[in-house]
Amino acid sequence: MATPIGNLDDSTIRAIEVLKQVDLVAAEDTRHSQYLLSHFGIRKPMLSLHDHNEEARIVVVCAALAEGRSIALISDAGTPLISDPGFRVVRAVRAAGFRVVPIPGACAAIVALSSSGLPSDRFLFVGFAPARSQARKTLFEEYVRRPETLIFYESPRRVADFFEDAEAVFGGQRRACIAKELTKLHERIVDGTLSEIKRLLMEPAMQRGEFVIVMGGYEKPARDGVDEALGAAAGLVDLDQALRTVNRYLPPKQACALVADLYAVDKKALYQRWVDRNSGA
Repeated sequence: MATPIGNLDDSTIRAIEVLKQVDLVAAEDTRHSQYLLSHFGIRKPMLSLHDHNEEARIVVVCAALAEGRSIALISDAGTPLISDPGFRVVRAVRAAGFRVVPIPGACAAIVALSSSGLPSDRFLFVGFAPARSQARKTLFEEYVRRPETLIFYESPRRVADFFEDAEAVFGGQRRACIAKELTKLHERIVDGTLSEIKRLLMEPAMQRGEFVIVMGGYEKPARDGVDEALGAAAGLVDLDQALRTVNRYLPPKQACALVADLYAVDKKALYQRWVDRNSGA
């Protein structure tokens, strides 16, 4: 069952009624979730269910269901299982033949995407990136040429490092949006390039809160000119040098085709450029 991501008034009428009716509430952090229940005057037995005890809780949950008891599974905020524990329990409950009823509501990833101004027709939810820089860069490299909008979660202590590595892998001009403290008093949603947002995060106040990062997908460079296309990609690759190197081993047309594929430029335009620059040779 989904719970608010910050503003308790975002609780749905159905969610409140379900919490009143169930026999047991399985929560990621019982102390945190107790505040939600108390806000609506609800008192229920609670069971902790988090990353470190999920496997053990499967037996407890299934046994309770077998006794005819009803259970609401909630996370600290938003929709359970989305970068939160619970999928193993849900899988086991379904396998045991019990009914799983979704109670929809808030999800930080969707809230951020819908307010980012970035394409929302296709997107990939990546979740939290690794804590270490090299592992984070390796992950980014897997997605650098994906055309879908990317959605990440990040903690305040790592958000500046996230953008440092993202700029290095995706390039400073990749469009992005950073959403912090969604639905809360100090909510802030800022869009710009990765370089612009990285500079903004130099402000200490911007590094507080929980973050959703929405990043635009890879866009192929414009095909109306090799130089323009390369400039859009970064302006750092020497196409002529690349062609000269590959041409040592392949005929000109094949060399141009290979280099064009490597750097995502139009092979016909690249071959014409090679012809123009070598016609007097």
